Amino acid sequence: MLEFMWMWAFFLLPLPLLALLLPSKKQGQEAALRVPSLTAGIEAKSQRKGAKKLSVLLASLAWIALVLATARPQWLGESVSIPAEGRDLMIAVDLSGSMKIDDMQVNGRQVDRLKMIKFVLSDFIKRRVGDRLGLILFADTAYLQAPLTYDRKTVEQLLNESLIGLVGEQTAIGDAIGLAIKRFETRKESNKVLVLLTDGQNTAGNITPEQANELAINNGVTVYTIGVGADKMLVQSFFGNRQVNPSQDLDEGMLTDIATSTGGRYFRARDAESLKQIYATLDKLEPIARESKQMRPLQALYFYPLSFALLITILMGLFPLFKQFFLKEATK
Repeated sequence: MLEFMWMWAFFLLPLPLLALLLPSKKQGQEAALRVPSLTAGIEAKSQRKGAKKLSVLLASLAWIALVLATARPQWLGESVSIPAEGRDLMIAVDLSGSMKIDDMQVNGRQVDRLKMIKFVLSDFIKRRVGDRLGLILFADTAYLQAPLTYDRKTVEQLLNESLIGLVGEQTAIGDAIGLAIKRFETRKESNKVLVLLTDGQNTAGNITPEQANELAINNGVTVYTIGVGADKMLVQSFFGNRQVNPSQDLDEGMLTDIATSTGGRYFRARDAESLKQIYATLDKLEPIARESKQMRPLQALYFYPLSFALLITILMGLFPLFKQFFLKEATK
């Protein structure tokens, strides 16, 4: 169903007519001596009238389109029922520099840690029907990318658009937990679950992991921590290939303490398959009962008339150039 959010905008339609009430500009004195061609004068006058009518028509169409865009047209779809049960899950993803280590595999291809998380987490998000999801990205500090919402598609898109180093190179685990707790404060009926994925230790931020852990306990937030990174990795050196541990900076002790003290669990994701199994465990979290709601999808349409008005404005700007071009061609 088509509707306009700001119906009052249509009162602006007759506004250009006020220009007719303005005093007309006085024409200057004509030259004392004029020897025009009678036929040429008639043709020029006729051309001016035609050009003026066309300009008025285009300007009127542009103004109507602008008023339509201002009225904010939108399309309301059919009602969609939201499940009466669901979970509130806040997902915090580490974007520090170490996430670019390519010690993971997806479909037989070597990829970095963030790409592997995106690959597996996208499927996890799609399955969260009836759940409210939020997204936090953290490195030097933590930023809220998406508040708790039923719009899983937007959360997935924001995750896929995230880049390593977008918010710095270090790791502020305490800030990420603190930000999640703050977002849960307004949720009275909520199971308040945070899923935190990181590959390192806390090296930045305004809140230490210990302080964040205490806040989580006091506010009833359950934290599930996931340590990302392989145990073994072959690297090339001057003396040939050698085996290293790319996850030596992962602070598993700290992540385990945070998880267990808040009633959650610590998981280790060494590859994509183990991360899938972790998400399968999180699927079993008990949902909370909510009041059943009806929602109608909303699609904004204002950009159609706005684009039309812009196109007409461009044509009006180019019209004098076309006119000069055709006049030159005609005089040749």
